[in-house]
Amino acid sequence: MAALMRTSCHMRLLGLRSSVHFRRFSSGTDEVDLVVIGSGPGGYVAAIKAAQLGMKTVCVEKEKTLGGTCLNVGCIPSKALLHNSHLYHLAKHEFPKRGIDVTGLSLNLPNLLKQKEDAVKGLTGGVAYLFKNNKVTHVQGHGTITSPHEVTVNQSGGGKQVIKTKNILIATGSEVTPFPGIEVDEKTVVSSTGALSLTKVPERMVVIGAGVIGVELGSVWSRLGSKVTAVEFLGHVGGMGIDMEISKNFQKVLKKQGMDFMLDTKVTGATRSGGAVKVTMEPVKGGASQELMCDVLLVCIGRRPYTAKLGLENVGITLDKRGRVPVGQGFRTSVPSIYAIGDCIEGPMLAHKAEDEGILCVEGMQGHPAHINYDCVPSVIYTHPEVGWVGKTEENLKEAKVEYKVGKFPFSANSRAKTNADTDGMVKVLSDAKTDRLLGVHIIGSTAGELINEAVLAMEYGASAEDVARVCHAHPTNAEALREAALMAYCGKAINC
Repeated sequence: MAALMRTSCHMRLLGLRSSVHFRRFSSGTDEVDLVVIGSGPGGYVAAIKAAQLGMKTVCVEKEKTLGGTCLNVGCIPSKALLHNSHLYHLAKHEFPKRGIDVTGLSLNLPNLLKQKEDAVKGLTGGVAYLFKNNKVTHVQGHGTITSPHEVTVNQSGGGKQVIKTKNILIATGSEVTPFPGIEVDEKTVVSSTGALSLTKVPERMVVIGAGVIGVELGSVWSRLGSKVTAVEFLGHVGGMGIDMEISKNFQKVLKKQGMDFMLDTKVTGATRSGGAVKVTMEPVKGGASQELMCDVLLVCIGRRPYTAKLGLENVGITLDKRGRVPVGQGFRTSVPSIYAIGDCIEGPMLAHKAEDEGILCVEGMQGHPAHINYDCVPSVIYTHPEVGWVGKTEENLKEAKVEYKVGKFPFSANSRAKTNADTDGMVKVLSDAKTDRLLGVHIIGSTAGELINEAVLAMEYGASAEDVARVCHAHPTNAEALREAALMAYCGKAINC
């Protein structure tokens, strides 16, 4: 196809050789249906779905590998480290209690990191395979919107590609939010990216931020032997959106595992001293300054939308005050042919939220209805125990003056948790006091990340607490705790507690 042919202009003019490489991806009426900028969970899923719907689709990615932050330096590598560090912690501290005696146990950090890298390589390569299988064209380089129907790709080698398109989908994701005054070198002062590849276990680690990323990565290095202290501006752990009762339980469990927390505390600076880092902080409400010394400082204060050099000014799109791309119905921006999804628009920065938005967005381009219920988008913290929640918290309902019922069930009374000797946590169900409709479900437990999906399904279909309580659950399973909590919310009493 002419649109897919590469043309290189090596021009000689007055005896001088020009090295400009210019590829025109399409011209005239030979345009593609959709260009997706970004190949993270939102972008690559949207590109594949668009191709499956018959759209001629191109996905532009600035990095050498596909998958975005999630697959390369986010969700996937962190979960590999979380899982394997948990196994190491079990072997070192729990196996003897379970009748398993191990001698000569040691940590092989290079191999642990290699397993993480193998998982990343396998999954990013899997996206490339899916692109090929679904006939999505992958273009490597930094995509800039140069008109409502044109994307120019600046390639690492200095060349350019111009792609004419009917529609453009911005799926550029997010980047680490820098901490003012603290320079990250990814060695002694690291971001979440650097924390995934430390070459040795630090004796002492300070984490700025006890949100989702902070407690996950802090938990990894704590299990591997580091003395970890998390400093948090807010008065609780787990970040925004977590139910306060669950947060307090969560903090107690992490504290029992060896992590320390300094809440209601703000970091005021950090300086390098020899091979260590001195972190200064003070109470949020005022008070004497304090200092902590550490070998590695992990900065985890959140993420911000990534829209650098995207060319939004070329088409008149203005970012909101938080740097996000404003969208309306169907994820359409102020320019009718340009859409945006994922971390760069309003809403929680979650891979699965971006995936759903990507599918709905391209379906909307084909005339299908595009609607997502953000109250049914779950959140999970992948520590051990895990924390999962969906819907409203008690604090939300009190603030909105909604009358509600509460059902709780501890894993200490659950037969599967007992047999596994893994009883930390509980299930908490919130339902409407009048209609019994599920309003929120909050779980802390070893399998919370899996269990929460049953609650999501129930809430998406408008189920009541009674509906969940009357569904037969296999025995013995952790899922029975959800049923028992729903039973208590429905009629005031659980069976096994």
